[in-house]
Amino acid sequence: MSQRKLIFGVIGVAIVGVAAILYSAMRHSGPAFIDPADQSLVVQGKAIYANNCAACHGESLQGQPNWRERMPNGKLPAPPHDKTGHTWHHPDGMLVDMVKNGLVPGKTAPPGYVSDMPPYRDILSDKEIIAVLTYIKSSWPPKVLEAQKEVTLQRQN
Repeated sequence: MSQRKLIFGVIGVAIVGVAAILYSAMRHSGPAFIDPADQSLVVQGKAIYANNCAACHGESLQGQPNWRERMPNGKLPAPPHDKTGHTWHHPDGMLVDMVKNGLVPGKTAPPGYVSDMPPYRDILSDKEIIAVLTYIKSSWPPKVLEAQKEVTLQRQN
């Protein structure tokens, strides 16, 4: 009987250890903070943005007109990525996920939400996605950037 307890104890400890490792990996899966001070990434991101994002989100990050009003198909227009939009309300890990996987209902969008935002995982590398976000963030004023940094770092803790 004591050998059986020992086996169950070892299995229990192993399960707790695996769960802790998985929790830690999931919790820190996004970037700590994408710092727009890296000018080479800003330049690279601007070019990638122009080729992949500007058609919907605007050459000047301005988004589509009336971006808060649903179109006849029920979808929302592409939002701006400048300080007037809501991009800066999201932590960096979520922004990377949105670009990489599109807007996923229940994860990066409200449940049941349908969007025209395509996933870029097969088009852009993680480094290119980070470059685009670096470019976008480089346009934000210091107060907006600091608020977004706080949101990002809160999600890391």
